[in-house]
Amino acid sequence: MRVLVTGGTGFLGRAVVRAVAEAGHEAIVFARRASASGLPGQAFDGDIRDEGALFAASEGCEAVLHGAALVSTWKARSRDFDDVNVGGLQAVLRAARRRGMRRIVYTSSFMALASGGLAQPPRWNDYQRTKAAGDAIARREASRGAPLVCLYPGVVYGPGPATEGNLVGGLIGDHLRGRLPGVVGGDRIWSFAYLDDVAAAHVAALGAGRPGARYHLGGENAPPMRAFDIVRALTGRPLPRRIPDWLASPAALACELRASWFGCPPRLTTGTLEVLLHDWPLGHAQAADDLGYRVTPLDEGVARVVRALQDEGAGA
Repeated sequence: MRVLVTGGTGFLGRAVVRAVAEAGHEAIVFARRASASGLPGQAFDGDIRDEGALFAASEGCEAVLHGAALVSTWKARSRDFDDVNVGGLQAVLRAARRRGMRRIVYTSSFMALASGGLAQPPRWNDYQRTKAAGDAIARREASRGAPLVCLYPGVVYGPGPATEGNLVGGLIGDHLRGRLPGVVGGDRIWSFAYLDDVAAAHVAALGAGRPGARYHLGGENAPPMRAFDIVRALTGRPLPRRIPDWLASPAALACELRASWFGCPPRLTTGTLEVLLHDWPLGHAQAADDLGYRVTPLDEGVARVVRALQDEGAGA
């Protein structure tokens, strides 16, 4: 099967492309710098906001794995989130309709869902707001008969570059380098979804996913400090300090003010703080039944992250 993979050079996207190739499909990697990625398949350089380029890349494709997204806690121009996370999805849906694709797999996010105790998905930052908006569009299209499957990964982690999409790897890397000032909301619950498990579910959804289904791809539900407990057992490095809520709030405000004055990305925002101070448990029962989804234990996954970072010299 010829499969268009948008966002194929991102943290999760690269794993998805490799999983597509390993399953014997032909991957068409669509990203701004796809030709420089060294990934298997055919590279097609283009921006998800360029509908003409997207349509050209989709020629001959029977399916699309749409993972392109602006994953960030802040941008000086908030409209960028709408253009990529909402407009990009709409462009993919139009291309898939015109090409007569038989399967559309959309990578949503646990942040498009309501956290524990909330009736509706919150809109605490622009990423969360636009992923929730995209999710509403995808659900509407599925209700109209589009062959669309939605996936909701938890906090995706694994070896890879410390991009904003690789939150856990970035935190552990900073901790090993002695650059992590502390952890906010360290006792809240995250759902740690291992990178390769999530990528495999994307490929499985091409054939086994039921149109209209919404698959939660949760992993081990545990507090962030549990990951650092594993790092301590592996490396002997003490746990990072816990930053109390009362201190984090004014710090987030100060970071936002600095960003508004100087245009530099803030390390913490008030919206991100809201996210960090809530629980985000996620299950995976339906994905296990339909897609064969399996969960890598957190201690095993974190050990792989630590080994990769040490191989890169981060733990030196």
